[in-house]
Amino acid sequence: MSTLVPAPYAESRPLPPYRALFAVDAKDFTGLPAVQHGPVSQLIPELVDQALERAELHALRDSKRFPANTGDGVVFGFDPALLPFVLWPFLGVLDDILGAYNRQCVGPRIRLRASVHVGPLPDADHPGDGNGTARNDTHRLLDSRPVKAILAAASEEVTHLAAVISQRVYEDVVLGAYTGLHPDRCVEVPATVEGKNFSQRAWLYVPSPSGNLVQAGVQPREESAGQADASAEQEQESTARPGTHYSGNTQHVGEGAAVIGNVGRDFTYTGGSTSYHGTNQHWGGGDNVAGDKRVGDSGERR
Repeated sequence: MSTLVPAPYAESRPLPPYRALFAVDAKDFTGLPAVQHGPVSQLIPELVDQALERAELHALRDSKRFPANTGDGVVFGFDPALLPFVLWPFLGVLDDILGAYNRQCVGPRIRLRASVHVGPLPDADHPGDGNGTARNDTHRLLDSRPVKAILAAASEEVTHLAAVISQRVYEDVVLGAYTGLHPDRCVEVPATVEGKNFSQRAWLYVPSPSGNLVQAGVQPREESAGQADASAEQEQESTARPGTHYSGNTQHVGEGAAVIGNVGRDFTYTGGSTSYHGTNQHWGGGDNVAGDKRVGDSGERR
């Protein structure tokens, strides 16, 4: 007998239980030689399980709901009551384990993007369990431009994990203060996916940001007044040319990614002496990260 597909809005039906979702995938997996795909695909869930054990989340490791190996990563559901512990300390522990592996490995480095979300999903030990909007959004968040951009910009020697947290998880768990992850460790981003009709508010968390991501500090108050007069002139000069510029409390992004400092490999950006304050941002076709940042030469205050 063929499965009947329910018609939407035809009748009321019970809401599926809420399930938290965790997903990871590996950076540059498709660029690996084919002979390495199988071993790396098997290694990723092993590293995740090691992190769950070290974070003392044995119950979660043994009670994953609808787990799946996606080839370049894993995804599974779990009890939302454990969300605070997944955000902290698990994400940090996973970053540590990836770092330890990468320092001694002879094969390819394993650097992961992670996403954490929650929502109603069928979970009754039936075929098709775990499929729904929350599952789709988890993968969209994982593929979103900001988390890809930040991992590409970071040093592969230091930053092994970049996580994106959904707005729902952030509000309920982080702002609710149920987790050890402080809100100031998170950066708000617009999560969009190229070629997909997806746009959500989300939050980036990088357990081990590398120097090029944190080399700039908050501009001292005494310098703010002196730069106020130059702000209008800088804005006028910046708008005359395309690209990325900073002025006042606004960051404008034309094409590309707004990145701090000098970045090589996946793309290149050479930062001049610029400053950015506040959280109001305007973006065109690029990616951006909010926060108070200052970038300049080594002689400036950090």
